[in-house]
Amino acid sequence: MADFIPVNQPLLDGKEKQYLNECIDTGWISSEGPFVQKFEEELAARVNRKHGIAVTNGSAALDAAIAALEIGPGDEVILPTFTIISCAAAVVRAGAKPVVVDSDPRTWNMDVSAIAEKITPRTKAILIVHIYGLTVDVDPILQLAQQHGLSIIEDAAEMHGQTYKGKPCGSFGDLSTFSFYPNKHITTGEGGMIVTNDDRLAARCRSLRNLCFQPQQRFVHEELGWNLRMTNLQAALGLAQLERLDEFVARKRRMGQYYTQLLSDVPGLELPLAATAYSDNIYWVYGVVLNEEVPFDAAYAMKCLGQHQIGTRPFFWGMHEQPVFKKMGLFEGESYPVAERLARRGFYVPSGMALTTTQIELVASALKEILK
Repeated sequence: MADFIPVNQPLLDGKEKQYLNECIDTGWISSEGPFVQKFEEELAARVNRKHGIAVTNGSAALDAAIAALEIGPGDEVILPTFTIISCAAAVVRAGAKPVVVDSDPRTWNMDVSAIAEKITPRTKAILIVHIYGLTVDVDPILQLAQQHGLSIIEDAAEMHGQTYKGKPCGSFGDLSTFSFYPNKHITTGEGGMIVTNDDRLAARCRSLRNLCFQPQQRFVHEELGWNLRMTNLQAALGLAQLERLDEFVARKRRMGQYYTQLLSDVPGLELPLAATAYSDNIYWVYGVVLNEEVPFDAAYAMKCLGQHQIGTRPFFWGMHEQPVFKKMGLFEGESYPVAERLARRGFYVPSGMALTTTQIELVASALKEILK
């Protein structure tokens, strides 16, 4: 597998070893270590938020955010159908109902024009999810939320360093969340963070991530929380990564632009938009969509690329088509054609931070060959 090109490989050649060795040398490896607070403070400052609450992963961040906003049985949360299952799962686990909208066919983000008709007296929040490299058009959603008294949860898991109209992603929600999985611009291996300007919500999230221990009497609990604490080791890794975020963003944009340069003349291939009126693509991953003229689907294309020793990943499968939710009786009779097409004809090619120019050229060459 020496010549295999993985779909992701992180870049860990900064101060990661130095900071990890500091954790080991001092013995501070648990969530009590000083890197946790420093990472929280630095990331929150980067996205113009007052509070950062580090947690075990991006999915846990969503669970805690839903709980902190007291979303529960009888409530509805509007979100895109084309997203990671963590988003809908957090809503369902809270006893609330996920209400989904289709995607924009070119940005792959939620169709903002479809949100208003989904709002009911039971709607409590809108969950914005920025997908793959471009942001959701946020302003119309914020206006709807203000008009109807709704909370905003912003899932910025894939958007480290991205901006919307010059403002950082992660700065728009009552609560906003990040993921630090190894395929993200910043990684802690596994990890996540909630950011907010609201003192009360921040305190609530900190309590929920720490088993709802009470300051007065630690092992007496008024409610149930989780152990969602991030370790000092993870935070040390994250801080080293955060120090290089601008470099990483520029690197990813160069990768995406080079892929586009190499693939722009390939028939049957829809490439990601370079920009919209409100954001330039950050190319978290480089996704492609096969036109209908291509006589095979994404699964077949990925299989062929695998035979060329190239790693790929499929696009998200819509929430309305998930078997687990169908068994629960959710989304009965609902269809969202854009998301369905993206799921079946879209995939992404190697996009990791350590990807080389030569590897990009090999991927592009193989993709051209299978699409002849």
